[in-house]
Amino acid sequence: MHQLSNIHIKSQDKDISIKKRFQNREKNFLSEYGTLSASAKRQNKEEHFCHIRTPFQLDRDRIVYSNAFRRLKHKTQVFLSPLGDHYRTRLTHTLEVAEIARNIARAMRLNEDLAEAISLGHDLGHTPFGHGGETALIEVHSAHFTHSDQSLRVVDSLENRGKGLNLTNMVRDGILKHSKGFGNIIPSTLGETAITVEGRIVRIADIIAYLNHDLDDALRAKVISPSDVPDICIKQLGKSHSQRASCMIEQLVYNSGPENGEFVLDMGKDTFQAMTILRKFLYEKVYRSPVVHGEFLKAKGIIIDLYNYFMSHPDSLQSELEKMEMAPWDVSVNTLARSVCDIIASMTDRYALSLYSKIFFPNPLF
Repeated sequence: MHQLSNIHIKSQDKDISIKKRFQNREKNFLSEYGTLSASAKRQNKEEHFCHIRTPFQLDRDRIVYSNAFRRLKHKTQVFLSPLGDHYRTRLTHTLEVAEIARNIARAMRLNEDLAEAISLGHDLGHTPFGHGGETALIEVHSAHFTHSDQSLRVVDSLENRGKGLNLTNMVRDGILKHSKGFGNIIPSTLGETAITVEGRIVRIADIIAYLNHDLDDALRAKVISPSDVPDICIKQLGKSHSQRASCMIEQLVYNSGPENGEFVLDMGKDTFQAMTILRKFLYEKVYRSPVVHGEFLKAKGIIIDLYNYFMSHPDSLQSELEKMEMAPWDVSVNTLARSVCDIIASMTDRYALSLYSKIFFPNPLF
């Protein structure tokens, strides 16, 4: 009890606060390519300062305590509203990405807290019904809609009843640039990659996570059989989830390093080739399989119908925004279409299904 009291007293002195001690440890431990939390900047000035958590630790906590993060547990990863307890959801995917990113960052002596914060926030803007919902909003709302942009919008403008979470710019940048769909695993286009090495690691951790768990779930659902998996993927990456993940992580750690004054991420030719083949296989045999694609089309129809309904019933939109603890629609701030997109992208699978049934299915009179 005496020790805890001393820690509390010392934490009142900003020069020797717990946060400062963490930041001093970062300076002593991180490589020259690691991101120091002391260099973090926020969009808006903070009203209250924390003397225990670093800026990236604070970002992580703000994300975890957000409504959007809690909703991830009822958002689809691949299989729509799966009944089995062992299928991944958007939340379990996010946790796996965070774990992989932390392990990689730690091994490379980079900032684990930054990698974790970006990972936990990267899919906050994902629609219900996975990429089926995203495709629907692309068709009905805007060709430029992406879940990456929406995730940034969640943390900037939608959470906290419209006030946002006021995250650091480095976390915001990593969230925005974590994905480009079927783009390169390790992109090289200027401006497409995150400004921090930790942010670039999250992009790869995201791919490592979904390649492994989507393959697991597809085998569990019998969409594919073990014999369907390309031989080169098994030979190079391994037979089990653990073997594949370990191989990808280790090859990234061992092949990456400084090059011409920059930290270059590299997985090695053979591992990179096997990952590319595995991803192509999943797109062709799982994501576009008749079973998954049929549900994908149903999901699109639900999202499009809900979108059109709210566009015609703004009063109902206001009611739903209140239920989801989001800022009310204000024509001086957002167009109706923008607010409708926001409310639909924020829904969970089960909420969207329930609302669709309530709106479009007749109620029995007797």
